[in-house]
Amino acid sequence: MNAVEIRNLSKNFGSKQAVCGLNMTVPMGAIYGFIGENGSGKSTTEKMICGLIPTSGGSIKLYGKDYTDKTVRAKIGVLIEAPGCFPQLTVWDNMMLQAANLSIPNAAQEVVKVLKTVRMEGAAGNKYQNCSLGMKQRVGIAMALLGNPTLLVLDEPLNGLDADGMRIMREVFTDIIKDGKRSIIVSSHLLGELQKVATHYGIIRHGKMMIEMCADELDASYRTYVALKSEEMNQTKILLGCKYSRVEEDEAGYLRVYDLTTPEEIVSYLYENGICVTEIKTDKIGLEEYYIDLMKGGK
Repeated sequence: MNAVEIRNLSKNFGSKQAVCGLNMTVPMGAIYGFIGENGSGKSTTEKMICGLIPTSGGSIKLYGKDYTDKTVRAKIGVLIEAPGCFPQLTVWDNMMLQAANLSIPNAAQEVVKVLKTVRMEGAAGNKYQNCSLGMKQRVGIAMALLGNPTLLVLDEPLNGLDADGMRIMREVFTDIIKDGKRSIIVSSHLLGELQKVATHYGIIRHGKMMIEMCADELDASYRTYVALKSEEMNQTKILLGCKYSRVEEDEAGYLRVYDLTTPEEIVSYLYENGICVTEIKTDKIGLEEYYIDLMKGGK
């Protein structure tokens, strides 16, 4: 059974169609990276999954039942936009208020557990307004975890985090799904970070799902390239352009050759033309480059 199954989902806002015939499948135990440019329909889809806005057509099933079913509604934890916290109250008091709002038994014990999960047990006495952005994001996730939901829907939880905040958030996601009983839908524009934790991906554009695949399938589809540096980079680029169809310079100053070739072939070709190669390697494009290629219509 899948955590989420969406078929032909649509959403209209007046004459504007925000989501159009969307199909989406989130397996049990997955960290599902939901990717798309601004205005692509990500947040609208997430809000429909959570029942925050009505659908215009299609179906949403959670654990095999219609998403309006009360038994599955109780299995969803949500962080969309920002957690609803009182700035002057402590993290603990905000969590206890939310626990009371959800009528959670043994509230204090439950709050201790979820704060520990998100690495915030040592900051429970901090006023919410004094928390860093990363801490506030983790408080939001802790609130979403109250009641032991099996599906978390997180909208841009990585935005604005520093390197340490990113690392902690990755650890939190991994801990949440480690028992295989929980699934996470997480949208983010930080594709390099998402690539480190996601087990499945869905890429949406103009309200339509372009492609879905697991991390292994995506990794197998990444294009390989040969990257190199030489003593005469300008001349090297000209020579490579005469022989190969796609040669580009990346941000690190390497020349990339995307044609099916080997480092040995390139070194020999350049040596025959008086160019000495100083560095060379074979690598694959990452998720961000794959996404950009897909948006441009590349393969």
